[in-house]
Amino acid sequence: MKMNKLSALCLAGTMLTASSMAMAWESENGSHAVDFGVTLANDYIWRGYSQTNRAPAVSGSADYSHSSGLYVGTWASNVDFDDDADYEIDIYAGFASEFGESGIGYDLGVLRYLYPGEDYEWNEVYASLSYSYFGVSVAHSGAVYDNKDKDGTYYSASFDYDLPWYELGFSAGIGYYDYDSGVVNVKSAEHTDWRIGLSKSYNTLDLGLTYTGMDSDAEDDIGKNASDKLTISVSTSF
Repeated sequence: MKMNKLSALCLAGTMLTASSMAMAWESENGSHAVDFGVTLANDYIWRGYSQTNRAPAVSGSADYSHSSGLYVGTWASNVDFDDDADYEIDIYAGFASEFGESGIGYDLGVLRYLYPGEDYEWNEVYASLSYSYFGVSVAHSGAVYDNKDKDGTYYSASFDYDLPWYELGFSAGIGYYDYDSGVVNVKSAEHTDWRIGLSKSYNTLDLGLTYTGMDSDAEDDIGKNASDKLTISVSTSF
């Protein structure tokens, strides 16, 4: 999944790699804005797992935001689960703002995952806090993938910093997924993932390089789609 507002949760330990989104349209008074983006990557990583069977991914997003902090959006990518689901479509809405002048940001929202061709639809609620270079978040679902009676909660922490060399951005994060036994046919009920990456902007392009890993339980359960991987991405907005 990819959410324009929820940078900590995309923590997408999460997605292809984080990329900045330039504003595509803004109303004259600055109250309304719409963003569009496209990303090409050699893999789609979500919470440490490859969602494309280690194959390339193309994703796109469209987001609307209001100056009050309200936002809605959608994001889509190809996937490969060795079944009839060829695409993932995410629809989300939330509210992001700051506690007064404290510099502490927060984000609350709900997300729905859709996989046309398979009965995978499920919902997730999320919340995050951020301050300076740091972010923490939690996301919870009462039904994970096709396991309608299985709960899952994902906790994560992130660190983002602009390096003093060559205008590079540094990002690191760690996530812990705690869910009921039997989810997605894995034996372990908990997995840990981590990531470290660099990013660089060239005009309208955002380049990303991220190394992702998972614990031994995840690798034993999932195999190659949970093993260490290097992800390269290029993004643009219009």
